[in-house]
Amino acid sequence: MTHTGQTRGPLLPAELLAREDFRLALAEHDFAAVFGLIKKYGGLSQNRIAAACQLTPGKVSVIMSDGSKRITSFEVIARIADGLGIPGGLLGLAPRSWEKHSAEVPVTMAVSPAALDFPWQSEVTTALATELTGTDLTLDRRTAARLLAGAAVTGTALLDPLEGWLAPALTASERRRPGRLGTHDIGQLEHAAAAFRRWDHRFGGGLRAKAVLGQLNDTAAMLEDRQRPDIEGRLHRVMAQLAGTAATMMWDSGYQRRAQDYYRLALRSAHAGGDRAFGANVLAGMARQMLYTDRPGDALELVRLAQEGSHGHASPRVRAMLRTREAWAYAATGRVAAFRRATEQAHEELASAGAAEDEPHWIAYFDEAEISGVTGGRLLDLARTDPGSYSKVAADHIRAALTGRGTEASRSHALDRIGLAEAQFLMGDVSGAIEETRQAVAAAALTKSDRVRTQLSGLYRYTVRESTNPAVKEARDSIRELLAN
Repeated sequence: MTHTGQTRGPLLPAELLAREDFRLALAEHDFAAVFGLIKKYGGLSQNRIAAACQLTPGKVSVIMSDGSKRITSFEVIARIADGLGIPGGLLGLAPRSWEKHSAEVPVTMAVSPAALDFPWQSEVTTALATELTGTDLTLDRRTAARLLAGAAVTGTALLDPLEGWLAPALTASERRRPGRLGTHDIGQLEHAAAAFRRWDHRFGGGLRAKAVLGQLNDTAAMLEDRQRPDIEGRLHRVMAQLAGTAATMMWDSGYQRRAQDYYRLALRSAHAGGDRAFGANVLAGMARQMLYTDRPGDALELVRLAQEGSHGHASPRVRAMLRTREAWAYAATGRVAAFRRATEQAHEELASAGAAEDEPHWIAYFDEAEISGVTGGRLLDLARTDPGSYSKVAADHIRAALTGRGTEASRSHALDRIGLAEAQFLMGDVSGAIEETRQAVAAAALTKSDRVRTQLSGLYRYTVRESTNPAVKEARDSIRELLAN
């Protein structure tokens, strides 16, 4: 029997309904977290929750103590919504019949899901930064792992809200308090943002994510004051770089959805700060994320959005980087000729670039070794279905990347090593593959990147095929041990 709807006022305070962690738990139907937050912040006992939802106290106790006990019944979820006064939309339901009779619940600027399309206005971007970082800085690791690890948003829900990137920034309203930030202060903030980015490029993983989020939160607080126009623009650019680094760290920690939240914040901040080139770089990062999640069509749309929005603002080095993302998307869809064309265009753009030291720090790393790494990886993708045609040339490009990049960028180095080991297996060179696997495992141990571990797990299946070879068994055991840790 379908529940007929609530007959009394909402039991939950508006502040709880507006909490980001509560909304995420509702969206994911994680009722262990939902009931726990209601008990902690809503002041309801387990017995009160049970009575409101027409559940037994024992059932509520089991759900709260064992997160694997999921509620999948539509009728039960509807009873929870109606009994506790939770708007249907927060649980993926249609609006409940009682909602039109209730006072509207205040809604904070929760950043998830991606489809929320706030105005591209500087104070809105600042508010988003404050809300997003404020939530993440207060989450402990266990709660973060449960609430932030949703799958990446794709398709129209991802792409349509980004169209505002192409429009001019909206005029900000006048703020009340005058800011006191000076040129020396903003210079130190820019130095800190660059240092965090270099650290992430070198080591990968999310080890310093809290420090980045703290600095991002502080930067947003500074933007709440009325700074000098030149200082305000630079603050927005600092916020864009910090948010971009936070996005990479979240992705490296396995938090795909949250990485997108920070990528969008970085794009909005670059837009507010008038940094079209860095905004294109952010979209390239989002495209790479889509490529790792097998969404090449979305990736290509993001690259085109980057190219259109940065036209006339991006340097040859930035344009070359965008061409490699374009080439990657073509390769993923099997368009080999288009892949080769875009790769050649990347080489041509890079050949016309000036000295790397004259470029912004966030793109100065991009060189021929980077093109070799991306090209080798895409040829490796093609080699999985046609090893005879592509495995050797893939290995050659990856070796060129290893030589040019060195070991300083540990995440890229580990990914290159894993790719070269796989190419050796595809070529049938088992002894060479074993040696490369040893080096790949050693390199992977130096980074906390979730991307590296995902790629390493893909290499594992090649060692299973050669299960009778003692050396292969040793390599397989080393992969398993690292992944277990």
